[in-house]
Amino acid sequence: MVKSRVLVTGSAGLLGRELVSQLLAQGKTVTALYNKKTLEIPATENLKLLRCDVLDVAGLEEAMEGVEELYHCAGKVSFNGSDAGALFKVNVEGTANVVNAALEAGVTKMVHVSSVAALGRIRKDAMIDESMQWTEETSNSKYGQSKYLGELEVWRGIAEGLNAVIVNPTIILGVGDHNEGSTKIFKSVYNEFPWYSEGMTGFVDVADVAKAMIQLMESDIVSERFIISAENRTYREVFNSMADAFGKKRPTKKVTAWLASVVWRLERIKSKFTGKQPLVTKETAATALAIAVYDNSKLKKYLPSFEYLNLEQTIKTTCSVLQQKLNIQ
Repeated sequence: MVKSRVLVTGSAGLLGRELVSQLLAQGKTVTALYNKKTLEIPATENLKLLRCDVLDVAGLEEAMEGVEELYHCAGKVSFNGSDAGALFKVNVEGTANVVNAALEAGVTKMVHVSSVAALGRIRKDAMIDESMQWTEETSNSKYGQSKYLGELEVWRGIAEGLNAVIVNPTIILGVGDHNEGSTKIFKSVYNEFPWYSEGMTGFVDVADVAKAMIQLMESDIVSERFIISAENRTYREVFNSMADAFGKKRPTKKVTAWLASVVWRLERIKSKFTGKQPLVTKETAATALAIAVYDNSKLKKYLPSFEYLNLEQTIKTTCSVLQQKLNIQ
C-alpha cells in the first residue's frame, strides 16, 4: 500500500502539532512546514521538517511537489488593531500563495483552517451557521476580516479546479504555548485573574478539530465549510471550570461594557510607553462581551459518526498537563 504524501502548514502551532501527531499515528508520510518556531515533534522516517514561510512563493512551490493531501493551518491570530497589516499579509496573501502552489502542483485535496470569526460573530438573537459571511456590521476584528478574505482565496482556488474544504473552528482548547493563543487563557486563570464576562462563544478540543479535518480529507466532501465546535459556553463558565481544575480561585469581578471600554483605552496608552502588546484591546473587549452561539449540526450531517470529546474533560486534562509547566514558571 502506497502511503499518502501529506503537507501540513503551520505545524508549530497548537492545531498543527496535534494534526501532525494524528497523521503520523495513522502511518501517513508527512512534510511539516513551520516558520519561526521549532517543532516539538522530532523528525522521523515518516516526518520531514521544513522551514518555510507562506509568503515564500518559491519555497511553497518546492514543498508542494508530489503532495496529495494539503492541510493549511498556518495563519496569524491577533486582536490588536496595529497588527492589521501583518494579518492581511499572512492570512490573505499567504493563503493565496498556498492555493496557487497547490493548483500548480496538482494537489488532490486541501483542507483550509479558517475561523468562526470569518462568519461574523456579532449577530443579535441569531444562531451562527455556515451560510453566514463576514460583513463590517457583524465583525469586531480585523482578524475576522482577514480570515474571511483568506477564505475567498480558497473559493477562488475551488473555482479554478482545486478540491477543497474549509473548517471554521471556535476557540480551540489544548496544551500549547501558555504565553500565546487560547492556551494563554489557562495561564490567566492559573494566575487568578479576577475578571470574567458573561459573553458567550463556542469551544472545542484541539484533538477534535484535527480529527474532523482528517475525516473531511478522507471523505468525498468538497466545496463546503464546516463550523467545528463542541459546545457554546459563557466565558464565566469556562473560567470557573479551569479555576476548579487548577484548584485556584474563581474570577469574581464582572466586566461591564463601560469598564471594558476604560480598560482597553488605558492598555493602549500603556503599550505606547512600554512598547509591549496591550493585554486588552478594543477588539478583545468587544469579543469578550459578545453573545455568539454557533450551530455545529452541519458537520454531524456530513460525518454522522463524528463525536466531540467532553468539554469538561478537555479542560481538566489540559489543566493537569499545564499545571506542571506553570508551577515552574
